Amino acid sequence: MSPEDIEARVLYKDQDVIVLDKPAGLAVHAGPNSPDHLEKYLDALKYGWSQAPRLAHRLDRDTSGCLLLGRHDKSIKRLGKMFMQGRIEKAYWTVVHGGPAADEGVVDASILKITGKGGWRIVVDAKGQPAVTQWRVLGRGDGLAWIECVPKTGRTHQIRVHMKHLGCPVRGDCYYGPDPSPGQMLHLQSRSIGVPPLSSGKDWIRVQAPPPPHMVQALFICGWQS
Repeated sequence: MSPEDIEARVLYKDQDVIVLDKPAGLAVHAGPNSPDHLEKYLDALKYGWSQAPRLAHRLDRDTSGCLLLGRHDKSIKRLGKMFMQGRIEKAYWTVVHGGPAADEGVVDASILKITGKGGWRIVVDAKGQPAVTQWRVLGRGDGLAWIECVPKTGRTHQIRVHMKHLGCPVRGDCYYGPDPSPGQMLHLQSRSIGVPPLSSGKDWIRVQAPPPPHMVQALFICGWQS
């Protein structure tokens, strides 16, 4: 990954925000296992400003798609408040193994982070934090289902755990699904984001990311047409 690669993935830009199509496999923050991460490249998105944009939220390393950045202190503060109030609209696309019997529904199942010697994972547990995901099937084919998920809460690994709870784990999910085929990546994308006006006289910002290359074949199988 290079600064030029990151700049080429900008989907939307104005004086307040940038929406980036984050690639799968790139962590957003530095960490013990993340020497390469998105924050290293944000200087490439200054566009002449003295301050680099900052993350308004986060996506898991293996999740691709729409990531919202704030370009200045005021927008970061406003976006943070909007996320807290649930006013930012987010929709995810995923391809899962099998599929739910119904074509749409809601998973309302609290989830809890469990930490042990081997690391941590998220489980459905009534003692955990409330978590709600609205979902609908967009297509099916060859033992797979293409599902749009709209999370009503923003918990870590929420969609992945809720899809497993439905009995249809996300394709390529090495934590919550069957062992992926060699080289198979997580089939979960932040498909679209909607941001209310950040100041008077402005319109809603609505941005969509194209499906990542590693999901295209499975989406075609389920009926997606480019």
